[in-house]
Amino acid sequence: MFSHYIFWPLFTGLVFLILGLLSARHDFMAAAGIEKVIVFGRAFAAAGLACFGAEHMVNIGPFGQMVPRWLPFHPFWVVFFGLALLASALSLVWNRYVRLSSTLTAVMFLIFVLTLHLPGAIASPHDRFGWTVVLRETSFAAGFLAFAGAHAPRSKLLVPIGRVGMAIPFLFFAIMHILHPQNAPGVPLEKLSPPWLFWPHVWATVTAILLAIAAIAVLVNWKARIATACLGLWMLLLTVVVYAPMLIPAKDGMQLIEAVNYIFDTALFAGAILLLAYALPEDKSPRFAESPESRASRTKDLVV
Repeated sequence: MFSHYIFWPLFTGLVFLILGLLSARHDFMAAAGIEKVIVFGRAFAAAGLACFGAEHMVNIGPFGQMVPRWLPFHPFWVVFFGLALLASALSLVWNRYVRLSSTLTAVMFLIFVLTLHLPGAIASPHDRFGWTVVLRETSFAAGFLAFAGAHAPRSKLLVPIGRVGMAIPFLFFAIMHILHPQNAPGVPLEKLSPPWLFWPHVWATVTAILLAIAAIAVLVNWKARIATACLGLWMLLLTVVVYAPMLIPAKDGMQLIEAVNYIFDTALFAGAILLLAYALPEDKSPRFAESPESRASRTKDLVV
């Protein structure tokens, strides 16, 4: 059916998604309103990390060519970061040591930005996709930073850093969706909206509006938890409706690899947004209030 280059990333991502959903089931049952969406941030973030961790392990040679030339032992770094992605995914689904693992995961994504993506974007400053990748990786780092900051009083400074780190990509992505509505909604990369997607400009416009609202809410810190939770839910909808069906018409290995990458890339983006939502102040209105059972469940979380 699939080659091992496709099977293992897809299989690993799905396994960690299932494990993450099972891990969050009690929090989901105890939560109320929009909080039911936020509790699944760990699951979708873990699925994306696990998929790309497995992809590192089965593509050591090709990924080794992306390692900066000044670093020795290129295969070692591919394996090292692949294992780091898998370890972070395991921490999220196990719900243990998440403060430590989330901090290290944020640092890892910042390393990717500084050593791989930012130099490429600077070398081609007019290529919007290069800057999109820079800001996508930055948003991943920001989500994990905020999540880590939510688990220790002395780390609270990480939450506002995460807010700003997320708001900037939100605004950029919103502008890109308005200027280029033909691109598939979500993270505005090269992929065009699939031909079977009805009203593609409407999907792009709704995505842009939700991104812009979330960016403003996060920057001014007003209704930010609700806004980011709604945006995370929308990204999950895009994962299911727009990207998952790409597996069906894929006819060769490259199309399948592209489909798997887009599915779990969008899932990871949704997960990072929901991790940020978790770290933001709760809305006290009755409609969105967290139930006492959910609040009690969250207090027993992770001590490292």
